Amino acid sequence: MADCTPSELGAPPARGLTARLLSRHAAAMLWRNTVVSCSVFVVGLGVLWALVEWAGMAEVPAAALGFITANSLHYVLGRSWIFRGTRRGRVSGYAFFLVNAAVGLLLTVALYAALLAYTPLDYLIARVIVSLVAGLVVFALNAVFNFRRV
Repeated sequence: MADCTPSELGAPPARGLTARLLSRHAAAMLWRNTVVSCSVFVVGLGVLWALVEWAGMAEVPAAALGFITANSLHYVLGRSWIFRGTRRGRVSGYAFFLVNAAVGLLLTVALYAALLAYTPLDYLIARVIVSLVAGLVVFALNAVFNFRRV
């Protein structure tokens, strides 16, 4: 083990953060993250719909449960597929993941409100733009600080 390079041990090579984030390794993780994000978003919508339509639950609590379900599934897939090889503990990783999700939620709301207030963009176009920005920020937070794979 003493003769192994950091990349042979599963750690990213020692380079600057910008170079690591713009690497092929990070791009592959971002692609997997995009697939997972889109998939769990659909699952979260399905949970929301089922709880409202089938279980008769109010929309806001149902949305919260859909969000928690989607984020929990995203974490499981993130640990096993997106950021495979992480050494972060499961409980602390999940807590960190939820903190990063909260950062993403706050960023989404703030940017969305700003785009609606200060630009002539259609609300749906603004939402897509904000999702891209917030999604990249949350991906970077998880890749660098939580799972430590970039």
